[in-house]
Amino acid sequence: MQDLCRQKGLELLEGHAMADHIYLCLSIPPKYSVAHSIGFLKGKSAVRIHRAMGNKRVTGLNFWSTGYCVSTVGLDEVTIKEYIRNQEKLESNQLKFDID
Repeated sequence: MQDLCRQKGLELLEGHAMADHIYLCLSIPPKYSVAHSIGFLKGKSAVRIHRAMGNKRVTGLNFWSTGYCVSTVGLDEVTIKEYIRNQEKLESNQLKFDID
């Protein structure tokens, strides 16, 4: 993702990959829309993942889901970065809570 962000002039401020989704905190230049930036990252990363996997584990034409969630970050940037960094711990605690 860092390489793809550099190609487009996006700044990857924080990121964390989970088994079935990823969290990214990006700084997107005003000349690009959020939709354009996310579309670029999803499209190019899917191609790279397919090539790296030899197309063995991925079936169908779609790798990423069609949607995404976006929120602007202002004064809470430090909080958002901390949230992204601690995803595995937070989701593990949530699973324990849901099971109990």
